[in-house]
Amino acid sequence: MPKMKTNSGASKRFSLTGTGKIKRKHAFKRHILTKKTTKAKRNLTYFGLVSPADEKNVQLLLCMK
Repeated sequence: MPKMKTNSGASKRFSLTGTGKIKRKHAFKRHILTKKTTKAKRNLTYFGLVSPADEKNVQLLLCMK
């Protein structure tokens, strides 16, 4: 059986933390930023974690399991 290939799009969008959780970036930070408040833009800057409901699907894309 051949090796599983990592989904290249997912590998660019997700990364792992030291404890094995999956990090992701927030959406809505690319354009149309003038109407968003400074606080909203600042909160979108930081990384978030993939929700437990989506974690299994992302792990399959990253060939973790």
